[in-house]
Amino acid sequence: QVLSFVIPTELQSVTHRALHRLFHTRSCLFVGLHVALQAAVYGEYTWEVFGYCWELQFHLLLLLLPYLLLAGNLGCFVLCSRANPGTITKSNHASLVKIYAYDGVLFQKGIVCPTCNMEKPARSKHCSFCSACVHRFDHHCVWVNNCIGAFNAKYFFLYLFTLAAMAASIAGVTAALLVQVVLLSNVLHGSYIDDQGQEHAVEILFLVQHLFLTFPRIVFMLGFVILLTVILGAYCCFTLYLALTNQTSNEWSKSRRYGCSHHLTVQPHDSRAVYKNIYSKGVWMNLKEIFKPPTMLERKKK
Repeated sequence: QVLSFVIPTELQSVTHRALHRLFHTRSCLFVGLHVALQAAVYGEYTWEVFGYCWELQFHLLLLLLPYLLLAGNLGCFVLCSRANPGTITKSNHASLVKIYAYDGVLFQKGIVCPTCNMEKPARSKHCSFCSACVHRFDHHCVWVNNCIGAFNAKYFFLYLFTLAAMAASIAGVTAALLVQVVLLSNVLHGSYIDDQGQEHAVEILFLVQHLFLTFPRIVFMLGFVILLTVILGAYCCFTLYLALTNQTSNEWSKSRRYGCSHHLTVQPHDSRAVYKNIYSKGVWMNLKEIFKPPTMLERKKK
C-alpha cells in the first residue's frame, strides 16, 4: 500500500521536473522555425516573383527592397538575440536598483527574488527561461531566443519594424505582379461557362481561383505574407504605443488589473491600489529612453 502511493508521487515529480526543463529553458526551436519561414518566403520570391517582375520591367530598386530590409532585419536579429538584455547580477544590482523609483503598486520595495536571492529593482522581473532577473523586463521572445530588456529593447524595436516592412514589401511586389498579369491577359473583360452551361462575366472569386491554378505557390505566399503583415503591423502599433508611453508589455499586462488615476490611492470600497504610470516623461523622452536607456550617472546629473 505504501509503494502504491509513493511511486505515483515520484513519477509526478520526475514528470514535473522534465516539463520544467522542456518549457523553462532557452531553446533554438522557434529560431529555427523563424529562419525556415524566411528562407521559404524569400526562396519563392527569388525563384518566381523576382523573375516574372524582371521580365515585366519592374523597377530594380523596388525588387531589391525586400533584400535590403532582410539584411537590416538579420542585423537587428543578431544584435537582439546576442545582446545582454539587462541581466541583474550582484555586481550591477546596487546601481540598477537606483535607476527607477518604486511605484508602490506594480513594483514595491523590499521584494526579494527567491531564485536570485536579491531585492528586485523597480521594473524588473525574473525570467524562468533565462533563469535571471532582467532590468526593465518586457517579455521573453522565443523568436530571438532572448529576453527583451532595457539594453536590447532598441534592437527588438527595429527588428520588429523591419520584419513587418519585409512582409509588406514582398506582399506589395507580389500583388503588383498579379495585378499586372491580370491586366495584360485582359481576363477581366472575358467570361466563363459554369457547370450548368451558363455564361458569366469574370468575378473576383473566379479570378482568384484562376490565379491560384496558374500561380499556386505565388498566390499561397501572397496570402501568407498579407496575414503576416496584418499581425506584425498590429503588434508594431502596440509596441510603438508602449514605447511612447514608457511602458513594458509586462507592466501593461499587470496594470490591467488596476484602475487608472492621476494619483496612487487606495480605494476604500475594495482596498485596492490604483495604478498610475510614473515612468512616462513625455513622448520624445520616452522614445529616447528606448534607444538610450538611463544609467545611474545620468540620473545623478538630473
